[in-house]
Amino acid sequence: MTDPLLSGVGITKSYGPTSALRGVDIEIAEGELVAVTGPSGCGKSTLLHCLAGIVRADEGTVTYRDQDIGLWSEAARSRLRRDDFGVLFQFGQMVPELTAAENVALPLLLAGSGRQEARKTAIGWLDRFGVADLADQRPVAMSGGQQQRCAVARAMVTEPRVVFADEPTGALDRLAGEQVLTELVRAVREQGTAVVLVTHDASISAYADREITLLDGVVDPSGLGVAP
Repeated sequence: MTDPLLSGVGITKSYGPTSALRGVDIEIAEGELVAVTGPSGCGKSTLLHCLAGIVRADEGTVTYRDQDIGLWSEAARSRLRRDDFGVLFQFGQMVPELTAAENVALPLLLAGSGRQEARKTAIGWLDRFGVADLADQRPVAMSGGQQQRCAVARAMVTEPRVVFADEPTGALDRLAGEQVLTELVRAVREQGTAVVLVTHDASISAYADREITLLDGVVDPSGLGVAP
């Protein structure tokens, strides 16, 4: 049995007196799409942030390719998110002053790619998600679904090993959300990318290979996400 690509063991995280996570274990295999589900406030987004190295767990370990990233500096974890991880949020979080192509090219430019090469690659990814015609448009000129397609392209442009998607369709209507998610799943399957997908929507979690349900900061063994 091969080691997981990414794992968390005994992850705890509190914000002041509030415990967000209380000893969560999780493993993600190479190329696996895992949905993290549960009611609002159960710790889903906090778990994603810990696994992505956005925040450090208070206790427990997060291991990526056999290395404990909790021991890494903030700069090293930022490089990890730039090079090996892609992060996708509910509202896309595109830079409003930049065009779609500039937004998507940004991770490549930060990694040292030349501007012309980065733009060419960015437009290729925009084309894969059906929004290449918006390459020179700024986010304000786009619909929510178009912005989210651009955000997915930006998350995938470095061909990451893991994509972290936090309610990636939550701001969209159902049709637009299903279209964006279908396109994301197709892209990650083609690349062999693992995905940690946070959602409270059963129709979205149905796209996953496996589902983990949180309840009050712990893994719910029943998978129902409902307190007894």
